[in-house]
Amino acid sequence: MNRARVLFRLAVASVVALLLGGCQTVVFGIANRGVARPDATAVYDQPHALSLDIFRPRDAKADAPVIVFFYGGSWQRGNRAQYRFVGRRLTETGAVVMVADYRLAPKTPFPGFMYDGARAVAWARQHAADYGGDPKRLFIAGHSAGAQIAALLGTDARYLKTVGLEPKQLAGVIGLSGPYNFTIAGDHDLERAFGPSAQWPDAMATRFVDGDEPPFLLAVGTNDKIVSPGQTYELDAHLKDAGVPVQTLRLPDGSHFTPLVELYSPKRGPQLLETIGAFVRRP
Repeated sequence: MNRARVLFRLAVASVVALLLGGCQTVVFGIANRGVARPDATAVYDQPHALSLDIFRPRDAKADAPVIVFFYGGSWQRGNRAQYRFVGRRLTETGAVVMVADYRLAPKTPFPGFMYDGARAVAWARQHAADYGGDPKRLFIAGHSAGAQIAALLGTDARYLKTVGLEPKQLAGVIGLSGPYNFTIAGDHDLERAFGPSAQWPDAMATRFVDGDEPPFLLAVGTNDKIVSPGQTYELDAHLKDAGVPVQTLRLPDGSHFTPLVELYSPKRGPQLLETIGAFVRRP
């Protein structure tokens, strides 16, 4: 194994240790050091005081693709400012990027944050052209809990329907280290986040795949100990069985946080950013 790969794995291991140890402020402080602030911030949901940060590509062109990104944090923590490095990095694909806040559990359990996600998507579609984006090339993306939100928006049509949209109007869904068919029973935090047990099945993206979905790009670390990679492979299989275009990128020996680390330092792990770029730029 070459030295660069060893150093990269050590960096991933350090990030994982800090995140699991509750040192998120330290991790995100490092990740955002020197990263330019958003080009704009907009309120997309006035009643709930929800906003999104907007990042424009350096060489902005008219009709650029648009990516709405939802962050992770077990549906219970996180904020858009922590993911400035993701928003800015994704502009290197040529896309206008919008990192959206959503209401967090347990104060707002499922499906409340799903409706927030739908409203963020609707706002992005309505205002894409204001920032050089093409509303017909609108992608939704997320990491971990954010990937669950993105995938469910792309498979269960009920949420986008409330804002006058449907999944087929999306250009694609990008899920990073996502939970798509997970166990809630017995996990106190998840039980609080997803409310009454009768609605738990409604949180599973795999349940709603019926062939009416946009293309999917999934990425997962093959050594993810937090969310089983099998959930990504299962969603991949459901999409393929339904005839939905899907591409799954396996990050060898990667952890749950490897996608974020590769976005932070694409020179050491370039495959993910390159793959996302090809996905959003495709005709």
